[in-house]
Amino acid sequence: QVQLVESGGGLVQPGGSLRLSCAASGSISSFYAMSWYRQAPGKQRDLVALITREGTTTFADSVKGRFTISRDNAKNTVSLQMKNLKPEDTAVYSCHGAPPDAWGQGTLVTVSS
Repeated sequence: QVQLVESGGGLVQPGGSLRLSCAASGSISSFYAMSWYRQAPGKQRDLVALITREGTTTFADSVKGRFTISRDNAKNTVSLQMKNLKPEDTAVYSCHGAPPDAWGQGTLVTVSS
């Protein structure tokens, strides 16, 4: 089973940028959809962005125009570029591939001054 490992989280000031990366232990080409989810403290896990094998993208309304998702099937990586970050973007961000389901362990993003 393909393992997913996220990196790039950290502390950033409001208005700042971060780039999250998800590295797979094997090929991500088998996954039709690669996604980023996030879970804030005390809240449910929500879809942030999704990209299909063909490159079609979907974003949560709250991040449209600020976040970009990309996938590199040759390098087996998926990235989430986040700009103009807001305190409400603070959460644990997890990489997901499907089908079948594969999850990373998550990386914490904290947006605070």
